Amino acid sequence: MNWRRKLAQRALARQLAYQQYKAEYLRGREDEVIVAMTKSSRRVRDLLETFQPIPKNARVIEVGSGAHGLIFCFGSEGGIGVGVDPLAVDYSELFPRWQRRAATVAAAGESLPFLNESFDVVICDNVVDHAESPPQIVRELVRVLAPGGLLYFTVNIHHPLYHVAAGVHSRWRALGVPYEVGPFADHTTHLTHASASALFRDLPLEMLSEKSNIDEARARARRHPPRHLGDRLKRVFFKNAVYEVVARRRRGNAG
Repeated sequence: MNWRRKLAQRALARQLAYQQYKAEYLRGREDEVIVAMTKSSRRVRDLLETFQPIPKNARVIEVGSGAHGLIFCFGSEGGIGVGVDPLAVDYSELFPRWQRRAATVAAAGESLPFLNESFDVVICDNVVDHAESPPQIVRELVRVLAPGGLLYFTVNIHHPLYHVAAGVHSRWRALGVPYEVGPFADHTTHLTHASASALFRDLPLEMLSEKSNIDEARARARRHPPRHLGDRLKRVFFKNAVYEVVARRRRGNAG
């Protein structure tokens, strides 16, 4: 087993443990969670519909739907709504109130069990940096997207300092050093703006919107009193900015 696969499995194990704790914490507050999820899903749907209408019978998939994905409140009535996540079975048991609003499939994003051009809308929200191969996942997103269909994609991006630090962390873990840093254990990589943008190079997509909020991430860090060295670093070397893409699959291109 390669080291990146081990990282991805470690990230999954940590995520499952966190969501098991969260399921207990949220017990009895499910209605509040659904309201918040609906607001997030509505924001993304409204954004996509500024570029073109989404028909009621649209086939919609979210790759990496996780515990609280956009697909569960996206409004796919009359169409098909599918969430894909390696932990889909666990999440269905932990959060039945909303997970069962969509069909869910336990699968990795690097190898989606669907035919080419199967979906009119493909969503991937802050997922690929937890997975084994971000480039392969993005290729799969485009493969299953129908010509003329819409892609919504986000991922957290960071100053190159964190990318280097993540690489060092991976190397010492590969050598068997037992010391583990939580944020690096939750991710397989810390993407920069350049490396996130490169994921879409040479793919049959028309980029409709491509943006990030790096300045906002820096400003957010400066608004809060620093608790430790990590907070001070965030004021200069931004962390957890959001890179967001809306794209349309070009017509007449092979998958």
